[in-house]
Amino acid sequence: MTASRMPPSAVRAIAWGRIVAGALCIAVLAYAYALRIAASDGNPFDFFGYFTNQTSLLTSLVLIGTGTAVVAGRVVPGWLSTVRGVAVACLIVVALVYNLLVPGTGSAPPWVSTVLHVVFPIAVVLDWVLVADRSALPWHRLWLVLPYPVAWLAVVLVRGVTDGWVPYGFLLPQHGLPSLVLHVVGLLAAALASGALVWAASRLTVFAPDAAGEVDRQPVGAHG
Repeated sequence: MTASRMPPSAVRAIAWGRIVAGALCIAVLAYAYALRIAASDGNPFDFFGYFTNQTSLLTSLVLIGTGTAVVAGRVVPGWLSTVRGVAVACLIVVALVYNLLVPGTGSAPPWVSTVLHVVFPIAVVLDWVLVADRSALPWHRLWLVLPYPVAWLAVVLVRGVTDGWVPYGFLLPQHGLPSLVLHVVGLLAAALASGALVWAASRLTVFAPDAAGEVDRQPVGAHG
C-alpha cells in the first residue's frame, strides 16, 4: 500500500497534538492525585504504584518529548522511538488488564478511568499505527518491552510481602504462589505480545512525512 504523504504543516500539527495529549493526560493524573490528597490518601508511592498511573505519566512525557523535538525542527532519535514503542506496548497492557480483569474498580471518578484506560490508550495506539514518523523497530530489541514491567512487578511484590500494599487484588500474596506466578507470567506474556504488535506496526506506512517533513525513518541501529 502506498503511503499518503504528509506536508511539514501536518507533521507539526501532529507534533503539537502529541504535546497537548501528553499535557492533558498529566493534568488528568494531577486531578486524580489531588482527589487522593483531599481524601487523606496522598501517598505518591501508592498512587504511582498503579501501573496505569505510572505508565500514563511515562507515555505522556515521551509524547511531549517527541512532539517537542519535531516542533523544534530536530530529528527524533532512534532510542526515543524505541522508548515510545515500549510505552505504547505497556499502555496496551493497561487497557487490556483494566477492561478485561478489573473493570470498574478503583477510587477515581468514572470519567478519569475512561480517559486513562480507554481514550488515551486508543489515541496513542492509533497515532503509532497511522503516523509513520517513527523508526522500524528491529526485532532483536523486542526484549526491551520487558524490563519496565519486570521492575514494576518486582517492586509491587516486595511491597506486597512487606507492607501488604498491592495495586491490584490479583497480585495479593494471600492468593497463593500458583495464582501469583500465573498472573505474573500472564502480564509479562501480554507485554511481550503487545510489544510484538507494536514492533510489527512500526513497519506500517499509512501516513508518512514527505521529504521536507521527514522525522525519523531509519532503523534504530542506524543512529549512532
